[in-house]
Amino acid sequence: VSQSRYAQNYLMWVDFILRICLILTLLYLAWVDFHRFLIPNRFTYPMIVFGLIFNSFSPLAWCDAYLAWLGAIFGYSLLWIINQLYKQIRSQHGLGMGDAKLLAALGAWLGIHSALWILALAALSGTIGGLLWLKYQKLPPSHPFPFGPFLAFAGIIQILWSSPLVHSLI
Repeated sequence: VSQSRYAQNYLMWVDFILRICLILTLLYLAWVDFHRFLIPNRFTYPMIVFGLIFNSFSPLAWCDAYLAWLGAIFGYSLLWIINQLYKQIRSQHGLGMGDAKLLAALGAWLGIHSALWILALAALSGTIGGLLWLKYQKLPPSHPFPFGPFLAFAGIIQILWSSPLVHSLI
């Protein structure tokens, strides 16, 4: 019994460390996007691949493999479609594709249900936070602002909320 409890605690801590690594990556990407309006592919592509591999083959998977695949596909596709529609209407891009790849990465790690929740929270916080940031910077409402930090913020909330360690503490 004690060996089983040890193994269970060990796996919970491995899961927690993995979540912290993902959160630190998201914080870095939010910082880069905030300052450069860029989310580097050298981070998003591996995040997508490792999230899909992790959920397809790991005993610690955070969601079923098919939900991870759907999350990655949905995450990218929905933001790509929104960007294309915006481009048709306004003759300019409304989102960077780094945002789409970041949502795909979060979907690959957390699944389609979480990707939907992350997008909704990011859209809400992005609308409020973006308008406040534009007002603070004394910029017009039509001026672009980075969406990646809001995706990262929502992703971090979901990563923490779904953590077994966090649930064992509350």
